[in-house]
Amino acid sequence: MNGNNLDALFRPSSVALIGASSKELSIGNVIIKNLLHYGFKGPVYPINPRVDEIRGLKAYPSILDIPGPVDLVHIVIPPPFVPEQVENCGKKGVKAIIINTAGFKEMGEEGQALEDDFLARAKKYGIRIFGPNCQGAINSDPEFRSYCNFTFTFFKSGYISVVAQSGGVGAVIMQALYDMDIGMRMYASNGNASDVSIPEIIRYYGNDEQTRAIVLYVESLDDPAEFMEIAREVTAKKPILAMTAGTTDKGAEASRSHIGGLAGSISMDVVFKKTGILSFENQEDMCNAAEAFACQPVPKGKRVGIITNTGGPSVIAIDELDRNGLQIPPLSEKAKTELKKTMFGSASIANPLDVVATAGAPQFKSAFEVMMNEKDVDSVYVNYVTPPFVDNESVAREFVAAAEKFDKPIVCNYMTDKKKWEGTTKILKEGSIPCFDFAETAAKALASLVRYHEIRSAVRGKVPVFSGIEKAKVAEIIANATADGKKLLTAADAYTLLESYGIPVAGWNVVSSAGEAVKAAEKLGYPLVVKADSEQIIHKSDVGGVVLNISSDEELEAVVTKMQNSFEVDDLKFFIQQQKPGGTELIIGAKKEEGLGHLIMFGLGGVFVEVFKDVVFNIAPLTDTEAAAMPNDIKATVLLDDFRGKKAVDKQKIVDIILRLSQLVTDHPDIKELDINPVLATHEEVCAVDARIIL
Repeated sequence: MNGNNLDALFRPSSVALIGASSKELSIGNVIIKNLLHYGFKGPVYPINPRVDEIRGLKAYPSILDIPGPVDLVHIVIPPPFVPEQVENCGKKGVKAIIINTAGFKEMGEEGQALEDDFLARAKKYGIRIFGPNCQGAINSDPEFRSYCNFTFTFFKSGYISVVAQSGGVGAVIMQALYDMDIGMRMYASNGNASDVSIPEIIRYYGNDEQTRAIVLYVESLDDPAEFMEIAREVTAKKPILAMTAGTTDKGAEASRSHIGGLAGSISMDVVFKKTGILSFENQEDMCNAAEAFACQPVPKGKRVGIITNTGGPSVIAIDELDRNGLQIPPLSEKAKTELKKTMFGSASIANPLDVVATAGAPQFKSAFEVMMNEKDVDSVYVNYVTPPFVDNESVAREFVAAAEKFDKPIVCNYMTDKKKWEGTTKILKEGSIPCFDFAETAAKALASLVRYHEIRSAVRGKVPVFSGIEKAKVAEIIANATADGKKLLTAADAYTLLESYGIPVAGWNVVSSAGEAVKAAEKLGYPLVVKADSEQIIHKSDVGGVVLNISSDEELEAVVTKMQNSFEVDDLKFFIQQQKPGGTELIIGAKKEEGLGHLIMFGLGGVFVEVFKDVVFNIAPLTDTEAAAMPNDIKATVLLDDFRGKKAVDKQKIVDIILRLSQLVTDHPDIKELDINPVLATHEEVCAVDARIIL
């Protein structure tokens, strides 16, 4: 509403609470308790006209009675009284307000009217509003220690900043990081987000030098364009680790197109992908990755050197690293020669490097020195169990020394009784070595560091603009259909539209009778396919509306006549099409998403799209790099390459269709859903043989 400087929210010099209470378990009491307990550096002003003091602090009848300036105000009073108090805050010169109270737009029209009222008053005075219906904000910076929140987790200062649309999820993440003994920088959960938005908070964290990683939980976006712009800006500087929920959509089953049913509510994950955000499926993996980002540098590649003093966990680690696309390169001869001088005779000189359980500080020091100096190693993964016959504290100090000396990340699977080996654990923790209980957990955390490197270093590419397209013709088709009240384009219009953008299609014609069909066959040639063409017939093949392998005039006449007798619809025509000899069936489609533009889909087509649902999505307009990645991102990508005697399909032609489709829907936003299914692909030709377009 008034710029994106949120210093008054996260760095207040003074805090007041309208609705402060002497009742021990009330929010109006807990917030004051939290501010005092966390050591807030500025004055705290309880506001309650019925008492003289709260928690040893002088209480004031009104915000206007406070003698000094106030940066930030909490409001914890019934909704009808909030607008008047916002007005008073404006008169006082307050810069930001956290409205913890619920009961506004989430409650219907009356609540929306109250929210509109206090927002208008805040705008008049240039006040930023956080909330309503929210927890609040926290800053662990020793200069402020502002716990402007009613939660209960008093985390230590660190380098991870959290923003959560759901206060419940945010509290769980905050507690998880606390339990993992990981410090946090800032925290925010903004409830209704009537003014201060999640993108603004992300930008604020992005500009904060002490924030090394941002953890985000979000379910929906009020302004997807704003979110995407800011997320791209921030992920170029530091990682955003995010997850969402509500990614299933049972209502999608009723969609009129394949992409409508498959897209469901996946658009948030696609937004993450488009903007370079690291997406996670569960909170545990996200918190573990956050620890790695807070402690270690980002690797410059995916090649991992493994050091272990126990065998089994390293095997588990290798499996997990491999699943995540990381590589375990062989050691150089120089490295092997050096290690043979320093390792015990029973050590396994390779990658993984098994230093054996009796290895002490000298062996680990050498192992780190060699691995870190290997040009083909970008990061080091360690499986470390604490043997009772080894000076483990000395070994731990070698971990820390290596981390300080080299600019390559170290991640550790630390297997021990942490209470028994408190000294070792403390050295690793204070030395910023991220330690995890399980081998696969540590491997996934390291994989997240690598994923961010790949995102940050990836070539984004350019959005191509094709020449020779007939944009005006497509606009006319859409305008005419809209004027006629049609939502589903006829087959003739759909194929004309595709051809206008240079998308190759099988030869076709539209006829009204068996006689016209035979005449069309003279030009098209056999074999042919006949499809019933009617806006009222959606899935034609399910009801006998598609017949293949027609090889003569007699068969063609019989098929058309049978369809005429079978379908009692008033707009029935017949789409006559050349039958292609075969190929890999693919689907390429587009679906309009509110606020995002169009999702572009690619995957296995034909009946397989419904069985396997092996599809990937991205957001138009696509760059050439993004489009080129889509055929390689499906699980069945191997079927597009040389496979069991079948030649690889022409992927470049597939990418060309994807890019042309991206331009088509970007140029014509009235297209709601578009399916090209199947697209038949061979090593020589890629062409559309069926299409459905909904306006």
